Amino acid sequence: MAPKVLVSDKLSETAVQIFRDRGIEVDFMPDLGKDKDKLAEVIGNYDGLAIRSATKVTPTILEKADRLKVIGRAGIGTDNVDKEAASKKGVIVMNTPFGNMITTAEHAIALMFAVARQIPEASASTHAGKWEKSKFMGVELTGKTLGVIGAGNIGGIVCDRARGLRMKVVAYDPFLSEEKANKMGVEKVELDDLLARADFITLHVPLTDQTRNILGPDNLAKTKKGVRIINCARGGLVDEEALAEMLKSGHVAGAAFDVFSVEPAKENPLFNLPNVVCTPHLGAATTEAQENVALQVAEQMADYLLTGAVTNALNMPSVTAEEAKVMGPWIKLSDYLGSFIGQMTDEPIKAINILYDGIAAEMNLEALNCAVVAGIMKKVNPDVNMVSAPVVAKERGIKISTTNQDKSGTFDGYVKVTVVTEKRERSVAGTVFSDGKPRFIQIKGINIDAEIGQHMLYTTNEDVPGIIGALGRTLGENGVNIANFTLGRAKAGGEAIALLYVDEAVPAEVRAKLAETGLFNQIKPLEFDVA
Repeated sequence: MAPKVLVSDKLSETAVQIFRDRGIEVDFMPDLGKDKDKLAEVIGNYDGLAIRSATKVTPTILEKADRLKVIGRAGIGTDNVDKEAASKKGVIVMNTPFGNMITTAEHAIALMFAVARQIPEASASTHAGKWEKSKFMGVELTGKTLGVIGAGNIGGIVCDRARGLRMKVVAYDPFLSEEKANKMGVEKVELDDLLARADFITLHVPLTDQTRNILGPDNLAKTKKGVRIINCARGGLVDEEALAEMLKSGHVAGAAFDVFSVEPAKENPLFNLPNVVCTPHLGAATTEAQENVALQVAEQMADYLLTGAVTNALNMPSVTAEEAKVMGPWIKLSDYLGSFIGQMTDEPIKAINILYDGIAAEMNLEALNCAVVAGIMKKVNPDVNMVSAPVVAKERGIKISTTNQDKSGTFDGYVKVTVVTEKRERSVAGTVFSDGKPRFIQIKGINIDAEIGQHMLYTTNEDVPGIIGALGRTLGENGVNIANFTLGRAKAGGEAIALLYVDEAVPAEVRAKLAETGLFNQIKPLEFDVA
């Protein structure tokens, strides 16, 4: 029986025809995604679901999706899909991460022009029959300094376009290497330097715990007087209340926003302020971009349903069914190793070196490499996947190398990941036990045996008495339960580490109390996707 796909959002007819041309039955119901009850009623009849942003794929929908094998999102954002529930159901979630890059970058440039020349207000005034030529005094972009926060795919295009406008471009991106910055023709700077120097600031980063309110009250106060701020990335990157006050005071000369902390944005502190340009999340709204992502998702879904090929999957490695039976736990281990390194590393990564020992060296190393790199890059971009991770790493000038060796010790096989930055090298190793569970076996050259949990706490200290007591007492007094406690040291009296698996994330105030003891050199909370 031919696979059957439901298209529940607006997709181009050309994309729908791709399914038909490849022998896949397709039902095109572009308004169904707005009716969650009807969607839940019919979803059990389909092998694939093609969506944009209107359809919400919830656990309730997935519970009814007995045939569903793949969800394809025409676009990059998958916040409307419960990926954990999809994974548990065995449903692949795909996106099209590169189809909207040019369109979104162009929109940022367009908004920069609009706020520089007050084009929307001038247009409204002229339409009203006024001729207020002297009222709308703008500024040129030529010769101005553009501060780009996030110089990845979209930010990189914005940098290129801005240089074409004869702007001086400074970029803040912890994962941008000096070599890559030089090739892009931009100056790599720290965030405070960018804030102090930029005449225009544009944001191109995902919304994460690290980037939320990256332009909050404190950082907005550090900006150059007269700055203009553009956000076409994600709502929540800028504290809108704080920005509104800065606009009213005149410190910020203008702002242009395509995204908002709450969408649809029916009201917002930025609305109706002078020289604030607002658009309703139009970054990807061009005919070309909508067509590109629609065609891409149709091709990807058809490939998977007909041949089993996996492209741009967010929750499944690019391996064959036969390989997955053996490699599944090793792929998880590789992701955990990368995630550990990524969460521990704040400076730009120059190189990633991966050592495969014993049975690990005999596996599909390309898939394992992708899992490691994806784990590392998730800190920068939560939407990164095993397919796009190597591309992202390459664009950032990160060199990836692998070494294979025969079994060299106690374990039948293990994986060791080392990252190289300007300041240091950092390494972590792990293996998979006979029960199929990944474990950390070495950190910074110190041997350990640590179970991996969702919430963990990593500390470093000098090997002195009182460490175990301080950790146990402080966490216990603050209601944090320890599930597993692992210690290791380089030598007696030397550097020591502790890795705790806890039932919930350790709050910042509890970590502060640990720091107050003066016993620890480093206290770092870690999170791992163990679903």
